Amino acid sequence: MNRVLKLVEHELVGLVATIAMLLATWQLLSRYLYPPASTHWIDEVVIYLIIWASCLSFSGLVAGNAHVRADLVLRLLPPRTQRVVEGFNTLAALTLCGLLVWFGGRIVFDAWDIGETSLSELQFPMWIYYLALPVGAALMALRYLARFAGLVTGSIAGQDVLDGGGHL
Repeated sequence: MNRVLKLVEHELVGLVATIAMLLATWQLLSRYLYPPASTHWIDEVVIYLIIWASCLSFSGLVAGNAHVRADLVLRLLPPRTQRVVEGFNTLAALTLCGLLVWFGGRIVFDAWDIGETSLSELQFPMWIYYLALPVGAALMALRYLARFAGLVTGSIAGQDVLDGGGHL
């Protein structure tokens, strides 16, 4: 599972971001150098790709302990207490991920059910765009589950709580 998540976090995110960058570069150059080659829908697709790349990168942030967090108090606690507090934090994060998957999934289904499309000439199916959030939250939840398992089994201890431990 760890290998698949790393593949998503690195190669897939890199590929999606690279495609977005190439499309944006094409749009910029064509707009100024040869306006007839410029299309209106590229800007929209670039936004969708950036959102997908961002959401797919969520789990990598969890694995590297790089999400924004207030850990000043946590650093002052003894290692055993750090694990307990981090366990509560991880459970809260799992709850949030579950809510994002659930409500995001409902939005995706509603958009699919009513056939919602973008307002541009592209008429992009919006459920694909909305799907980025529940997919990103589900990948993030997998990383939080791994972290919680490490906290419970003791494979994440002491300073590892603060630095990600390299085990995730």
